[in-house]
Amino acid sequence: MPSPTMEDARSVLKERFGYDDFRPGQEKVIQALLEGRDALAVMPTGAGKSLCYQVPAVLFSGLTLVVSPLISLMDDQVRSLREVGIRGSYFNSTLKPRVRPEVLRRAREGWYDIMYVAPERLSDPAFVEFAAAANVPLLAVDEAHCVSQWGQDFRPAYSAIREFVERLPHRPVVAALTATATHRVRGDISYLLGLQDPLVQVSGFDRPNLRLATHMLTPRERERWLVQYLRRHKGESGIVYAMTRKRVDELWDKLQLEGFSVTSYHAGYSNEERSAAQESFARDDVQVMVATNAFGMGIDKSNVRFVVNDGMPLSLEEYYQEAGRAGRDGEPAECHLLWSKGDIRTAHYLIDRTEFPEGLQQVECNALIDNRNRLLGAMIGYAMSTSCLRRRILRYFGQQFDGVDQKCTTCSVCGWEEPNKDLGPSPLEELETTRAHVRTSAGAMDNETLEGEDEELFNRLRALRKQIADDAGMPPYIVFSDKTLKGMVRMRPQTEEELLQVSGVGQKKFASYGEAFLEELQR
Repeated sequence: MPSPTMEDARSVLKERFGYDDFRPGQEKVIQALLEGRDALAVMPTGAGKSLCYQVPAVLFSGLTLVVSPLISLMDDQVRSLREVGIRGSYFNSTLKPRVRPEVLRRAREGWYDIMYVAPERLSDPAFVEFAAAANVPLLAVDEAHCVSQWGQDFRPAYSAIREFVERLPHRPVVAALTATATHRVRGDISYLLGLQDPLVQVSGFDRPNLRLATHMLTPRERERWLVQYLRRHKGESGIVYAMTRKRVDELWDKLQLEGFSVTSYHAGYSNEERSAAQESFARDDVQVMVATNAFGMGIDKSNVRFVVNDGMPLSLEEYYQEAGRAGRDGEPAECHLLWSKGDIRTAHYLIDRTEFPEGLQQVECNALIDNRNRLLGAMIGYAMSTSCLRRRILRYFGQQFDGVDQKCTTCSVCGWEEPNKDLGPSPLEELETTRAHVRTSAGAMDNETLEGEDEELFNRLRALRKQIADDAGMPPYIVFSDKTLKGMVRMRPQTEEELLQVSGVGQKKFASYGEAFLEELQR
């Protein structure tokens, strides 16, 4: 049987996902994997890392395994695959013991294209035995930076991936994917996962649709700022990150009393409580999620319009990953860092209380502490920066800003003044006014502000999407993204052929939802 080609890959992209072209970086990674070559892909949040293994998984014969730490999200990920006609499954601790043998039996019999597994599962002798007997052409390692002790999210279970691969009778192609990795972390990923002559694809870290801002405010001032901001963004979906569980609870109480549609999430809640909060946010039943950094890794919700950090993250990697959860659909979005000098003391306290994996020598523990202080230093430099925030982030990740002598026009240093200490209305009014700067500069990406009949139609399509999603028990973004709905508004398709020309509408989704949306568009 001939090996799949990039022409086959483009057919899958169009028929299953409804897109005409690959995004920057995707094509090279997919081509390498189809040719049997390992790949390391560093692509910012929202750049489409998942397609890099999903498309080959459809074309390869056998079961693609995806190692992911995101147990709570695997169900949504599998549901999204099934919506585009890809046979997905997952195998983790949430499956009841009596169900697990049936899932593995189906996988051996070829029922699935993709199976998501937690890294801890790779040390289970029963799973290793299953994988050795199965035909595994591709192993994708999501959030691959978790293998490195020099990154911001080290997870010891990732250290078992290389041994797992070496125990398989036939070595699969290995794809390592991450949103944030410095040069040193990329070297760790390649070595610790045992990648063989990998293609290293580092896509641009610039997200032109994101507006970046820092504000030095006391915790009490932050609350006033946040209340004013949410009032001006009523109806938009957003995330508010806080450094501690206590602060999450405080902000949740405050915003509840102010009458906002809000839920909260941190590791102090039960699994059921966290799942319920995540579901309500993903399905647009609530507007705002208030959470610690325990929430969000791998979140695919595409219509998050703002991310506000109440407090300073421990690294620029962590911050940019959290901020990058805004505007995944390519539409304009805002990222605000609210910080004070007290946050720096809190951050040093958290670093000093780091829990180390068993077996580390004291010299290794000291090196990790030094590294985390170094990461924090870069984060502090960003918060206090008097030069372009976008340029500072790109330089940190080893990338140059295209306009060397130009202002980016979309950060608080280049684009508008710092807020006044008294938090009067004018900074917020100025911010609201400049949101139309953002849309103009993003015009090349086909972003637009909807008004009049266009806005009315967009809202009707959103309501239809929400109804369909609620009836099916899934988040609205799985049906269609905001960007796809705006494409419908702009193109006004009246036939099946015309609707299939809208980016994000593939054959499978048209079969599921096309008639309902055409009916609404034809009114």
